[in-house]
Amino acid sequence: MVIKAAFFDVGEVLVNETREYGTWADWLGVSRHEFSAVFGSVIAMGHDYREVFQIFRPGFDLTAERQRRAEAGKPETFDEQDLYPDVRACLSELQQQRILVGVSGNQTARAEAILRDLKLPLDVLGTSSSWGADKPSDKFFHRLLEEADAPPENVLYVGDRLDWDVRPAQALGLKTALVRRGPWGRILADTDAEQGLLFDIPDLRGLANLVKQYNVIGEASR
Repeated sequence: MVIKAAFFDVGEVLVNETREYGTWADWLGVSRHEFSAVFGSVIAMGHDYREVFQIFRPGFDLTAERQRRAEAGKPETFDEQDLYPDVRACLSELQQQRILVGVSGNQTARAEAILRDLKLPLDVLGTSSSWGADKPSDKFFHRLLEEADAPPENVLYVGDRLDWDVRPAQALGLKTALVRRGPWGRILADTDAEQGLLFDIPDLRGLANLVKQYNVIGEASR
């Protein structure tokens, strides 16, 4: 069974979110060290990361704050310097193998526009904003499969979260790869989901070669 399409999550898979986390700490008026420590604790307890805002400032609305900042001309942003250095090569190498390459994650409309402006080597770009569905919902992954135009067993989803990326993708029959970087990639544990991984990797540097080797074996077994 070969991989015909590979889709990638955004945060901590393609984009280093360190600058974004720092911005959130500044908005709350707390030190970045303190914010990071509490943020990690919230994740380790299995809670929604947005609960960290309520710990520092009950009633804080991240969506409303983003809108207010955007209207004031100070929107959240990321650019080329926030991409992990292994991203472009990995996506390009997969395309050279004639694999459909997609990016799909829980992102705002603004983040999707920035991703388009970065002109990454990919074939499909979709986000929760444009698709009208958030991970970990089945609706999100069904839309991803429509974009892939391939059976689930021929599609690889690459993420950093066992709970929102790996487990729901596996439930629909997709192949999965876990990138162990960023807070979720290092903190979360799920034995069943981890056992079902096709690839368990520290970064994207060797992923294209792993896919190539997997497909060679798959073609040979036909």
